[in-house]
Amino acid sequence: MTENALTGARVLLPQGLASDLCIVIKNGLIQAITPEPPNSVASIDVLGGGIILPGFIDVQVNGGGGALFNDAPNIESLRTILDAHRRFGTTGMMITLISDDLDKVAAAIDAVGQAIEADLPGLCGLHIEGPFIAPEKRGIHDAKKVQKLSQEAMRILLSGGDAPRMVTLAPEEVSAENIKQLTDHHILVCAGHTNASFDAMAHAFSQGVTGVTHLFNAMSPLHARQPGAIAAALESSAWCGIIVDGKHVHPAMLRMALRAKTDRRFMLVTDAMPAVGTDVDHFMLAGQRIDIKDGTCLAADGTLAGANLTMIDAVRNATSMLGITLDEAVAMASANPAEFLGMSGQRGTIATGMRADLIHVSDDLEVAATWIGGDKASAI
Repeated sequence: MTENALTGARVLLPQGLASDLCIVIKNGLIQAITPEPPNSVASIDVLGGGIILPGFIDVQVNGGGGALFNDAPNIESLRTILDAHRRFGTTGMMITLISDDLDKVAAAIDAVGQAIEADLPGLCGLHIEGPFIAPEKRGIHDAKKVQKLSQEAMRILLSGGDAPRMVTLAPEEVSAENIKQLTDHHILVCAGHTNASFDAMAHAFSQGVTGVTHLFNAMSPLHARQPGAIAAALESSAWCGIIVDGKHVHPAMLRMALRAKTDRRFMLVTDAMPAVGTDVDHFMLAGQRIDIKDGTCLAADGTLAGANLTMIDAVRNATSMLGITLDEAVAMASANPAEFLGMSGQRGTIATGMRADLIHVSDDLEVAATWIGGDKASAI
């Protein structure tokens, strides 16, 4: 395959923003980062300003482009959702299945396995969020779908080959043996939709739970004498997903979390619903009408139902609401989730030998184009 090059924009490298550089791409990888394009390149894409960022990786996406994965766990639905989010800088995604029947879980595993085998651009794997959660912390999840982790459920979770997989569960509802069984099969286990005590969460982290799904939301709260899941997460080395839309969590709480968790193991997630990439004002979820009001997805009773958020908006919000640098906000959307997923050797930063998953943004962070494995798509 011939080499091509990107130039004419600043580049966000792991050490910070740099100017006057050229990114050389070959065979889907970053071949070199040089001051000038080498003579061997077949084409040069002169970008005319802006910034080249590493592609965003979102570990919690329920839908987009009018499609909800639960409604249609197949390759066509996946392609629609991936295309919708790519326009906003997502070049890697863990498609998420919200609590559902076991046959739907099996169908989702099969669909993602087929899509990974077919190398569907931008798909990293499957996130199974529930149904093994605390009923009292189910949020918008359908109460009829919430269940215990049975032997049949475990058989399904362990099926389907080697496609990357993560499971969100309530650790107080699942045995330590079950958690170990999942992690022994290289499945990432996250705590979420949980009413666990501080001690139960701390024990879960010691047993192999490495992530926390949408920190603060749908979990036992902070309390002076019952610090709960949130305090345990902030004291742990677990990776914490955060929804930075100003609706799910007050920015002051997130700023407090950033100060408390000194390892800064945070990941920006969207928890996106089907409306992303469309102009619809509502959608259906498990038979409920969900209205989009002031950018928020709400059930009739006021329950939050995922988010109408994109990754580029999450990055913007992180800089404006949390007061962090662009470098750190982008790392929370790229390098951090890549490390959580065990993909930091291939994705998440701009460096020689990495996958050419890239975003070109304007100086005010509007996405102009993306590259997945070196293949370009305009965001328009």
